[in-house]
Amino acid sequence: MITEVRLRPLRNLDFDRVLQLERQLFGRGAWTYGMLADELAGLGRWYIVAEPERRDRAGDQPVVGYAGLWFDGDVTQVMTIGVDPAVQRHGVGRQLLTALIERSRKVKADAVLLEVRVDNTPAIEMYRDFGFEILGVRKRYYQPEDKDAYTMRLDLAAAEDAPEDAPVESPADAPADAPGDAA
Repeated sequence: MITEVRLRPLRNLDFDRVLQLERQLFGRGAWTYGMLADELAGLGRWYIVAEPERRDRAGDQPVVGYAGLWFDGDVTQVMTIGVDPAVQRHGVGRQLLTALIERSRKVKADAVLLEVRVDNTPAIEMYRDFGFEILGVRKRYYQPEDKDAYTMRLDLAAAEDAPEDAPVESPADAPADAPGDAA
């Protein structure tokens, strides 16, 4: 069981593992290599990965989660959060979301927006724990599954008391264009 993860910027070397998790988590709606590359090349994008914190091994560990943001100058949009099913419900998603919210504050966004499948109860509960509120429903948002999504919003001015689960060495202060970074 993983109890601690280290967050770091997503790198090109992580693509295969992230896409493997995408297919496992999102099935027919998973991003392809081209979609991921296009997304990461977009302006205002910021992507991170979570890997196990292993003190008995040196170097990078297999990615167990990933997440990304888009900042449009006013608000940030959570583009994706994915966690390996083998480590779900162990705080990895919370640490990733905490880092996204920290990054949103750093870029001075007014709010954080996201979409989540209406039947993804664990994710909805986590977002509510952080202070996100449901704004409405987007019919048939997820394709090709033809599933509805809730649009949720976190007002950053009102979110000062959000859970603080991010690790001390959060990549929120890491440069977005460090060598080897995909974003």
